Amino acid sequence: MQIVTAAIIVQDGSVLLARRGPGDPLAGKWEFPGGKLEDGETPEACLARELHEELGVRASIGELFAESAFDHGSGQLRLLAYRATITTGTPTLSVHSELAWVDPRSLPLFDLLPADVPIAQKLADHHATV
Repeated sequence: MQIVTAAIIVQDGSVLLARRGPGDPLAGKWEFPGGKLEDGETPEACLARELHEELGVRASIGELFAESAFDHGSGQLRLLAYRATITTGTPTLSVHSELAWVDPRSLPLFDLLPADVPIAQKLADHHATV
């Protein structure tokens, strides 16, 4: 099973989403930023590394918010979504085509990756506590 991490970054009541860029097999789909766990890496270290590589920010990784599983045909994927806070930098585009700060209640309106949907639904359902 492949383990993937995602960041739930909230600022001023909005959560950060990233849109997959051209050339990606899932181009155009929205996701919570993050990435694949590498050998010997903790999920928290993976997420901090991915946020730096993909968005150019340093972040403090907090508690596990939610997780989901998805079978993408060639195997199972387990998504671990952590609360995260940007400590240094401003998110910039590198591998994504677009970034958006979104009201958690509107998350279900976005064309999200399948594994991100249950996480978005939990955020939307509990928007007062993000």
